[in-house]
Amino acid sequence: MTEIQQAVPGGEPGAAKAQTAAPAGAAVTGTPDEVTDETTEEVTDEAPGKAVKPDAGAADGLPGENAAALSGKGLAGWGARLLARPGDRTALLIWFFWHVATYIYMVLAAPGRTEAPILDRLTPWDSDNFIIIGQYGYDGSPGMPDAPKLTAFFPGLPFLLRYLHVVVSDWSLAIVLVSVVASAVVAVALSRLSDSYREGTGTWTVLAFFLSPFAVFMLAGYSEAPFLALAIPAWLLARRGRWEAAAVCAAFASSVRISGLFLAAGLAVMFLVAENGLRSTGWRRAPWMALPAVPVLAYMAYLWTRTGQLMAWKQAEADYWGRYPEKPWQVFLNTWDRSMNEPILQTSYREEMLAAAVLVILIVWQLARRRWADLAYLAPQAVALLAMSSFYMSVGRASLLWWPLYLSVGITGARRPWVFMAYLAVAAPVMAINVGNFTTGAWVG
Repeated sequence: MTEIQQAVPGGEPGAAKAQTAAPAGAAVTGTPDEVTDETTEEVTDEAPGKAVKPDAGAADGLPGENAAALSGKGLAGWGARLLARPGDRTALLIWFFWHVATYIYMVLAAPGRTEAPILDRLTPWDSDNFIIIGQYGYDGSPGMPDAPKLTAFFPGLPFLLRYLHVVVSDWSLAIVLVSVVASAVVAVALSRLSDSYREGTGTWTVLAFFLSPFAVFMLAGYSEAPFLALAIPAWLLARRGRWEAAAVCAAFASSVRISGLFLAAGLAVMFLVAENGLRSTGWRRAPWMALPAVPVLAYMAYLWTRTGQLMAWKQAEADYWGRYPEKPWQVFLNTWDRSMNEPILQTSYREEMLAAAVLVILIVWQLARRRWADLAYLAPQAVALLAMSSFYMSVGRASLLWWPLYLSVGITGARRPWVFMAYLAVAAPVMAINVGNFTTGAWVG
């Protein structure tokens, strides 16, 4: 097997939160690109620019939303407000029992397939790279022969691990705890984001997300959970017109994954088209939209001083994972060929192709509905995933970042339960199989 084939499980490379206060009960303004009419039953019934009354406690408890939470009294108040909001409680219950269910499945899937400890099963491949960077920096561990590949991984998560190591001595436990806590933030933020489009849909959307085919990466020590724990609150804050806080969250997200730049593109377009964006604030807040690029530029500057290449991270992806520009149809054909000729990864490649099809359909749908911000967030991902790699890799895993998909499923499913049931009939079994496969040593997504 070639070096690239052996490195397939390497996956996609890749936080403090700003605290600013908002008046309780402040009005939330929708963006024109996110508006649908009653017949589509998709994202929101609100007319363009119409203020949306936030749900109870919606102004509290997310990253960047309350400076008082830094104090002991503020923290207690934050917890009381969180528990007082039924939607948040339900989201956290889904998060909790999903973790219980997946751990039970992990135990049941192990006999005859693996005897590895639980933590080892949750921290393979990319997790090892993040831990090595946290321990030793980008030089890698002593004698590491492939240390140059580490530059493909952005520093946000390893930086967090290094500080968390002060209180959690086990590196594997630390990175898993990051995913556990971050996925709880994702559950609450996604519920609130869904409710900001249509009240009462948050539970459906959170269920759709945690039962999605590649949700196992919210369980493992990977970068998806911490990225989403910053990106979804950034999107929600932007919908509420809190552009500065949204930009700060997006900047931290950019330190975790290059996907933060795609998030920044979506936020910038939202700022341009939303009633509570440029049209109401003028250009005085526009410079904040550039903030998410700062961590990426800083990392590139560091790579320049280290390797003499601004794009050393991209070169590492090409050298170790086969991620280099290729014609989209050739990428598809390469993936198809691998799915036919590599039995061990056959299922994984087929899942990648299906995920790529879902992404294309999702983008076409955003274009048809004129949801410009969502389109600006998703389209660059399609270019990166479908044309900047020699074959489809980590497209399925990246589907966790497509929250417009889960919003559509949850919001539509709340009004038409059969749609939700049809989604679960396909997604939930695949999710369970992928949990079993990934945690017993097989690559998925």
